[in-house]
Amino acid sequence: MGLKEQITEDMKAAMRAKDTGKLGTIRLLTAAMKQKEVDERVELTDAHVLAIIEKMIKQRKDSISQFEAGDRQDLADIEKAELAVLAAYMPAGLSEDEIKAEVQAAVAATGAAGAQDMGKVMGVLKPKLAGRADMTAVSALVKAALSS
Repeated sequence: MGLKEQITEDMKAAMRAKDTGKLGTIRLLTAAMKQKEVDERVELTDAHVLAIIEKMIKQRKDSISQFEAGDRQDLADIEKAELAVLAAYMPAGLSEDEIKAEVQAAVAATGAAGAQDMGKVMGVLKPKLAGRADMTAVSALVKAALSS
C-alpha cells in the first residue's frame, strides 16, 4: 500500500473513531496533496507525498517557535499535536553518524573541493536523504566538510 492510500485509510479510521484532531490534520494533508495534483497535473508518488509532509512539518515547527515566543502555549500545543500526526508518516530518521557517512560519500563522489561545490553535493544528497534527515542540518554538515 502506498503512502497516499495509507493516509486515506487513516482518515477513514479517524472518522470512525471520531478523533477530530487527527482527522483535521489528515484533511489538511489530503487537501495539500490534491492541490499539488491539480496544480501540476501529476499522479503523486510516495516521494511527492513525503515532500508535502516535510513542508507541512517545517511549517508546524516554525509556528510552534513563533507561538511559544508570543507566549501562546495553547496554540503551540495544537501545532505540536498536528506535528505528531504528520511525523508518523515520515520514514525512520538517520542517525548523525549515518548522515556524516552519506555526506563524506557524496563529497568523494562529486570530487567537491570547496564551498563553491556545495550545490553539487546537496544535489546528490537531497534525493537520498529526503524525509530521513533534516536538510538544514545536512547542509551544515556539508559546509563543515567542504571548509575543512
